[in-house]
Amino acid sequence: MSNKGLPCVEGLLFFMKNRHAHKFAIIGTGMVGTAIGYLLKKSGYTIASLYDQSPAALKRALPYTGGKIALSPREVLRHADYILITTPDDTIASACSEIALEPEIKKKFVLHMSGAGGLDLLEPARQAGASVASIHPLQSFSSIEQAIRNIPGSYFGITADKKALSRARKIVRNLKGIPIVISPDQKPLYHAAACFASNYLVTLMNIVESISKSIGISDKDARQAYLPLVYGSLKNIEKSGSILSLTGPIARGDAGTVRKHIQSLHQSLPEYASVYSELGFLAAKIAQQKGTLNAGQTKKMKALLKGVKS
Repeated sequence: MSNKGLPCVEGLLFFMKNRHAHKFAIIGTGMVGTAIGYLLKKSGYTIASLYDQSPAALKRALPYTGGKIALSPREVLRHADYILITTPDDTIASACSEIALEPEIKKKFVLHMSGAGGLDLLEPARQAGASVASIHPLQSFSSIEQAIRNIPGSYFGITADKKALSRARKIVRNLKGIPIVISPDQKPLYHAAACFASNYLVTLMNIVESISKSIGISDKDARQAYLPLVYGSLKNIEKSGSILSLTGPIARGDAGTVRKHIQSLHQSLPEYASVYSELGFLAAKIAQQKGTLNAGQTKKMKALLKGVKS
C-alpha cells in the first residue's frame, strides 16, 4: 500500500485536532462578552485574557471564561490571536483605535458584536493590517445564564472583509450558531428588523399590560391571559408566515369593532391611539395582501383609522 497520501492525511488530522487552538482576548466583559467567552471556551477555544474598565465586571466574568486580566486594551494583544471587542457600541471604535497602535495588530483577527455597527468601527485595525469582522447573534437575553442557553442554535449576522469571512463563519459554527452574511450598508436595516422583532414586541406587551391595568387586571394576570395569544400567533407565523397569520377585526373588515377600539382608546388611553392607528394601517395592507380585504374595504378601513391621527 502506498504511503503517498499519508502526509496529507496527517496534516488534515493535525488541523482537525488543533482547529480550536486560537486564543481569544475579550475587551468588554459585560453580559454578551462573558456569555460568548464561556461558549467559546466550551467549544474548545482558549480565553487568554480579559480587559474591562470595571473590576466588578471582570470579577463576574472570570468564573465563566478563565483567562488573565489585562491592565489595558493594548496588553491583550500579547496573549491572543483573536481580539473580541464586546464593549458598548459607542466605545468599540475607541477600543479598536487603542489596540491598533500596537505593531502586533497586523497579525490579529479583530471582531466586534454590534448589531448596527459596521466594519468602519474596526477601520484602524484593518488599516494596520488586521483581519476584521462583526458577528451578531439574533437573540434576546437579560442575563448571562440566559444568553448561554439562548445563543446556541441562533442565527448570527456576519459582516467581514474577504480574508476574515471564512474564519468568522467557523467561529459562529463552533458557537453552534447559523451564519448569515450581511453587507456593511445593510447592517442598520438588519438591526432595525431585530429591534422590531424583539424590542418593539416587548413594547407592545407593555401596552397590553397598561390597557389591562386600566380595566383592573394586574400585570401578572395580563401576562398569563394574553401570552398564550402571543405564543399562538408566533406558532402561526412559524408555520405559515406573517401574511397568512393575520387575524382579527381589521383582517375581517369589521369596521364596527375597530371604531369601538378607537373611541375607547381616545377616551381612556389617548397615548396609545396613534400606535393603534399606525399598526392598523399596516395591518390593513397585510389583509389586502392576504385577500380578506379588497381595495375598497382597505380604503374605508384606512379612512376610519385616519381619524385617530387627528
